[in-house]
Amino acid sequence: MIKKFLFFVLFTILSMAAIGQDNAKPTEKKKGRPNIPGTFAIDFGFNIPPKKENFNTNFFGSRTLNIYYYYDYQLGNSKFSVHPGFGLGLERYKFSNDRTLGYIAGPSSAYDTLRMVPVSDVLPSASSIKKTGLITNYIDVPLEVRYSTNPDDPGRSFKVSLGFKFGVLYDSFTKIKYRENGETKKIKDKQNYNLNPIRYGVLFRIGAGNFSAYANYTLSPLFEKGNGPDGAEINNFTVGLTLAAF
Repeated sequence: MIKKFLFFVLFTILSMAAIGQDNAKPTEKKKGRPNIPGTFAIDFGFNIPPKKENFNTNFFGSRTLNIYYYYDYQLGNSKFSVHPGFGLGLERYKFSNDRTLGYIAGPSSAYDTLRMVPVSDVLPSASSIKKTGLITNYIDVPLEVRYSTNPDDPGRSFKVSLGFKFGVLYDSFTKIKYRENGETKKIKDKQNYNLNPIRYGVLFRIGAGNFSAYANYTLSPLFEKGNGPDGAEINNFTVGLTLAAF
C-alpha cells in the first residue's frame, strides 16, 4: 500500500507540474528544458557489500533501482543549488553458493542466530537452485547540493553533487528460484531478518546533461548491530548511473 501511495503522489506532482508548464509563458522557460519545478531521476546501480564468508553476494545480480523526485532550489545567482527529494529505493542482493538467510534456533528465541544456510536445508526436495537472494525496499529522502557550470541550461551543463540520504525500510523478503519435480518454482519468505529499520549514507554524483554516474555509501549497517549473519556488520556500497528527466 505504501508503494502504491508513493507512486500516486509522484504521479500527482508530475501531473500538476505538467499543467503548470502548459500555462507558463514562453519567456519563463529555461533554455533546453521544460519549465517544470523539479527533477524526476532514476538510478540504476550495483550493490557491493564487503566480501564476507557469512554474506557472499554476486555482483551482477545484486542491483539497486532508485526512483526519486527532486525539487530544485537555486541559491541566488550562483552556480550552486539545493535539491531535496523523496522516492523509493529498491535493493536486491543475490547470494552465491546456493545459500539463503535463515535462523539457527538456540535454547530460546532470544538465542536464535541469523546465518547463511544451504538452500537444501530449507527446500530438501529441490533438484536444483536457479537463484537466491534478499530484497529490501525503502522509502528514501535524499538531499543534494549541486554545482552546475551552466544553471540556466541544465541539459548542456556539467554537474557535481554531494549529498545525504535517509531511508525507512518498508518491505523485505528472501526469494528462491528452484527446480522441483521438473517444474521451475519461486518461493518468497517475508521477514525482517534483523534488518536495520532505517538507513542513512552519503551520495556523490558527477555528470553532464541528463546523465550522471553516482556512488552511495551507507553509513548505517544493513543489519542491526550484532544481529547480522553470524554477527557480521555490513555497510553497503553502490555505484551506478542516473537518468534525469525535466
